[in-house]
Amino acid sequence: MSDIDALKAELKKLSAKATQAKMDLHDLSEELPINWEQIPAVAKKAHEAFSELEKKRAELKALEAA
Repeated sequence: MSDIDALKAELKKLSAKATQAKMDLHDLSEELPINWEQIPAVAKKAHEAFSELEKKRAELKALEAA
């Protein structure tokens, strides 16, 4: 498996993780004010998931350009 193929497979997993984090944040917002204390933790998880996803997308773009 090439580096690009491995990175695409990893991106697929990271995308699913980011989507789940987004849904968790959305679900939490719909339940407010219940569990409002969880906002920072859930938001941090979503932020980290999307940050990691963007880094890997940039990495893939650089590999494809090379």
